[in-house]
Amino acid sequence: MKHETKERILAAFTIESDSILATRDVFDPEAFEKAVDILSTVPRIGTTGCGHSGIACMHFAHSLCCVERPARFLSPAEAVHGASGFLKKGDALVWASRGGKTDELFGILDICHTKEVTVIGVTENLSSPLAAKSHIVLPMKVTSETDRYNSQGTSSFTALAAVFDALQTGIIEETGYQNEQFALIHPGGAVGKRLNKSDS
Repeated sequence: MKHETKERILAAFTIESDSILATRDVFDPEAFEKAVDILSTVPRIGTTGCGHSGIACMHFAHSLCCVERPARFLSPAEAVHGASGFLKKGDALVWASRGGKTDELFGILDICHTKEVTVIGVTENLSSPLAAKSHIVLPMKVTSETDRYNSQGTSSFTALAAVFDALQTGIIEETGYQNEQFALIHPGGAVGKRLNKSDS
């Protein structure tokens, strides 16, 4: 392996951590409080995004289920072909797009407005068209992606995941979620064995 390659590999850790800290610096407490309150109480939650943002949204939907908040990822393509029927009046949709201009998401947000679904967005571009269509916008900040071309969705994925993890953390606190609840729904794997060892 070339010396330059090794340097870039090590630098990736610093670059990604810088974006997490930059995202913390743009933290909006009022918007975050509103988002946590909504996500802690609505009947159902949808998440949506494209590419790396979409993958992060898939993970967030799973994280919400892990704290017993009913959620599912809505593929942008499937959402405008009937899957948005999952969302009803009074539910919430969380979308993610670093630039806030992802064309595939506009139709979903329009559907949500018609159905009176609360729209929560996570983006770096607070003045973007998608942000304008949102009831709540949570900022993120990316200092740089990790590759030499600053084009791969690396640090942006990490910063977005950090925002989602912080939301889940807030939901756990606000709902009074107990580890015993998690033990019941997560009996599998090493975590399940650890959580349920007192029952064996």
